[in-house]
Amino acid sequence: MDLTARQRELEARGLDRSDLSDDPFEQFRRWFDEAAAAGIDQPEAVVLATADAAGRPSARHVLLKGVDDGFVFYTNYASRKAADLAVNPWAALCFPWIQLSRQVRVSGPVHRVSAAESDAYFATRPRDSQLGAWASRQSEVIADRGVLEARVAEAAARFATGPVPRPPTWGGYRLVPLELEFWQGRPSRLHDRFRYHRPDPVGSVWRVERLSP
Repeated sequence: MDLTARQRELEARGLDRSDLSDDPFEQFRRWFDEAAAAGIDQPEAVVLATADAAGRPSARHVLLKGVDDGFVFYTNYASRKAADLAVNPWAALCFPWIQLSRQVRVSGPVHRVSAAESDAYFATRPRDSQLGAWASRQSEVIADRGVLEARVAEAAARFATGPVPRPPTWGGYRLVPLELEFWQGRPSRLHDRFRYHRPDPVGSVWRVERLSP
């Protein structure tokens, strides 16, 4: 079944509470696997929204790299997103699976993953990406691309033999959700929306509510 046919099928069928797992992480995995199976390009691409100390928002795409008790992504700790999270450690994610008329929204507090976890993931990256992490001082103003290419060459020379270690300014974050919303598009803008809400941030009980579109 092609994407357009699958989209129409999902829009016609809609989403009921009985379709949903009681566990939002299990429900997310179901939808993620369906998006991947349907041929969505990079279903792990997600919009990450942060805000600085003054509440000014900023959004960009990152890649989801893991789901356990939270949603894990990696970045440069000197980037704008990292600066935002240092002063306002809350964020929101939005997975835009538009070709299936679906989106998943996630929000909650964010903390850094352990150094060991960051090291383990960094070791799996392609060598050129590892060198790029050393070369790029993310969000810093540079004169031209030549500056970046020179830094890559410097990193390649520095680590000419042996593995490339993780830069101390690079690592992961885990967003631990307090809310997740599963949105299924329907005709006439009468969409189906279900929100999982955890009243106790450290609890395991989730309340599931239908929201008006």
